[in-house]
Amino acid sequence: MHTEYEEFETIGEMFMYISSAIPPIKNTVPVSSYKGYITSFTPLGSSHTDSYLMVYTKGSLESGIYEFDMAERKYLKVERVERADKIYFIVLTPKRNTLADNAINNLT
Repeated sequence: MHTEYEEFETIGEMFMYISSAIPPIKNTVPVSSYKGYITSFTPLGSSHTDSYLMVYTKGSLESGIYEFDMAERKYLKVERVERADKIYFIVLTPKRNTLADNAINNLT
């Protein structure tokens, strides 16, 4: 497996990057809070590739739904996805994530 990395200083900056890269018709994005990192993985190339881009920042978030305001670079934990004009991040905390484990080990 080959991983490329893009690190951000804050969760807000990372959410802004992901928000600008997702298709305009999709307003929910899954991310992981795992071992002191907030991460999102994107395959690089075709579906048969073994290369990924890990977008990340150091930190943690509780599992749940976060509404992101791109103009303010602020996020707020909410109970449900309600507005089509907002981006929502679904934060999950996996028990184990081998893709993230490999990528994090290569960071150090």
